[in-house]
Amino acid sequence: MRSDFQRSRPDAGLRLYVGRQASSLSRYCLEQLLFAMAGWVPSVLGIAFRAVLYRLILRMDGVAAIENGVRLRFADHIHLGRNVYLDHGTYLHACPGGISIGDGTFVMHGAVLHVYNFRGLPHSGIHVGRDSLIGELNVLRGQGGITIGDRVYTAPLVQILAVNHVFSDPTRPMVEQGITAEGIWIEDDVWIGAGAIITDGVRLGHGAVVAAGAVVTDDVPPHTVVGGVPARILKTIEPGGNSPVDKAVYV
Repeated sequence: MRSDFQRSRPDAGLRLYVGRQASSLSRYCLEQLLFAMAGWVPSVLGIAFRAVLYRLILRMDGVAAIENGVRLRFADHIHLGRNVYLDHGTYLHACPGGISIGDGTFVMHGAVLHVYNFRGLPHSGIHVGRDSLIGELNVLRGQGGITIGDRVYTAPLVQILAVNHVFSDPTRPMVEQGITAEGIWIEDDVWIGAGAIITDGVRLGHGAVVAAGAVVTDDVPPHTVVGGVPARILKTIEPGGNSPVDKAVYV
């Protein structure tokens, strides 16, 4: 807990701001310099600039395509695999558990991958496997840790939230009661429909399908379709099967 003197120092606000943006003042200056130089440049030319210059601030295997207008914070905690694509307007805040994105994965326009762990939570971070797609305007909050497997596809407006507020004591302000952060695990070949919400502490089994608009509060068995609020099992996916439920899942 900081003293009143520390909070009242003229530079306290600036130190707090920089401390929420980068690992150190020198890192902050380097990252902001590169963003100013190359972060705005459009088209293939900008992608080429960033593929070279951003190696100075983040770990990049092979070539990653980063569009203009991508916002990165704590870039030294970001690891991009080969042929990763970050679309315009995406935001990655990796403090401090890190964000890793596997080979061939796309993160689409406006998606937010946000670890933002300043409470010392031990399992924070966001880890996405190979050949997956994080859809437009998704929100991933990884204070409790989010692990996403290979070939996972999320539709627009999906929220994956590995954090929750404690509110059990009505005599205390909620902000003083803390949070829980158990983690979320999404296994390979999972499909999550538009607007679905995955809550903290949930595991989605291999090959599971989450219907559009569902709110998932419990584990989903492998090869199972769930939907509703809260989500319930709609069917088990059988080899070679097809039904109107399958066609209605993704929007």
